Amino acid sequence: MKEYTPVKSGKVREIYDIGDSLIITATDRISAFDHILKNQVTGKGRILTQMSAFWFRFTQDVIPNHMLSVDASQMPLFFRSEDFRGRSMLVKKLHMLPLECIVRGYITGSGWASYQKTQTVCGIQLPAGLKESQKLPEPIYTPSTKADLGDHDENISYEKSIEVLEKAYPGHGEAYAKELRDKSLALYTKCAEYALSKGIIIADTKFEFGIDENGIITVADEMLTPDSSRFWPLEGYKEGCSQPSYDKQYVRDWLKAHPDSDYLLPEDVIEKTIERYEEAYTLLTK
Repeated sequence: MKEYTPVKSGKVREIYDIGDSLIITATDRISAFDHILKNQVTGKGRILTQMSAFWFRFTQDVIPNHMLSVDASQMPLFFRSEDFRGRSMLVKKLHMLPLECIVRGYITGSGWASYQKTQTVCGIQLPAGLKESQKLPEPIYTPSTKADLGDHDENISYEKSIEVLEKAYPGHGEAYAKELRDKSLALYTKCAEYALSKGIIIADTKFEFGIDENGIITVADEMLTPDSSRFWPLEGYKEGCSQPSYDKQYVRDWLKAHPDSDYLLPEDVIEKTIERYEEAYTLLTK
């Protein structure tokens, strides 16, 4: 049996090159504040992979995606072991675009902090009088640069995103920026409406895109998982305060409250985190 080693390791994912395609495996690692925590959250990787697969299928009418299969029988024998089963996705090779495409439908987190100071989020002027966690009049697109492991992503304006893309793809910056913005907003709108019908508010999320061999912009990486999104329960939602969540905000909050933790979580925090991931997956896909 041929063995494979990752060609790239991210905070959570391992990427394997199998020739004409890639296999992306979601580990049980968890990251927060640009650090990989010392614990693993057992079962998390499978939920991330299966949730992304669900959303890729759900949005294939909006934009092509990179998923080829999550069926282990269509992957090399090396990836059919229990270590990889359910957490691996066979995907197309793409030229990845150098942006994270963030859509915010509600004002929370760093957006709320910025709004309190300047009434703007990433340079976008918002109406006066918004409350924490309030739904925005319409979703806003706030791209960021992709940082290397250990560094921080940098929020940039839409105009700056054109410059970034133009530098990487001369002659295409403006067209690519517009398509990324429009597709990100379309994806968020469709999925947020669906999630709301299942009792989940998608407060914000990030997308990543690449270009396939035919020059077509394609959504890639993960999609609308608790790692890349803020999921709130619709039941009990109330403007003017922070919300309980199905995502890793619980982990972030615990780390903020325990600054001397050295990124080591207690067992009860791990258990509550995977419970939230599992509940979100069940609600969205049942």
